[in-house]
Amino acid sequence: MTAARSRFSPADRPQLGLRERKKIKTREAIRDATYALIKEQGYDATTIEQIADRAEVSPSTVFRYFPTKEDIVLTDEYDPLMLEELRARPAGEPWIDSLRHVIHMALDVLTEEDPETVRTRAHLAIQVPAVRSRMVESMSETGRMLREAIAERSGLAPDSLEARVYAMSLTGGLLEVYLHWAENGFQDDLRGLVDRALDVLEHGLPAANS
Repeated sequence: MTAARSRFSPADRPQLGLRERKKIKTREAIRDATYALIKEQGYDATTIEQIADRAEVSPSTVFRYFPTKEDIVLTDEYDPLMLEELRARPAGEPWIDSLRHVIHMALDVLTEEDPETVRTRAHLAIQVPAVRSRMVESMSETGRMLREAIAERSGLAPDSLEARVYAMSLTGGLLEVYLHWAENGFQDDLRGLVDRALDVLEHGLPAANS
């Protein structure tokens, strides 16, 4: 297990009690069952009852952890851990460098642990309107969390227009990176695409080709 994985994998965090670790493992079992069924028969054909049966839990347990099927596909536990990592970066480090470090770390963990799931999730986002809509909502929620870290580092109020615009520009940009990556058949290096998006935030639009 790498250092990055130990920091970013919720189930392996030693401060969690047995009950919390069991909850995380149940969530993972439900998510793994969902992706296996989607691979076998497609998204629309996969039902909550089938997911529950494959995960060996009741349908009510599935709904207790995930309100919708879209939430099963998209929800993970990394956002709070990324926020924690951002807050732990050196105070004098440029904000964009802190973002690069933490996003790179999260990408490394995700792509090392289950690259097929990362690609499947991206495919679903461009193919299934309900998944794409929920992904947009999820990124908005991430943006609201990010505003707290931006405010702490910059001295701005979390609900200031500047903090809100910056946070949503970042999360919206990362969403477009993800969709661009999938729409182009995963041919590009995902980390490289993220760096290009962060460059736009840091420097603005590049000059047009002559």
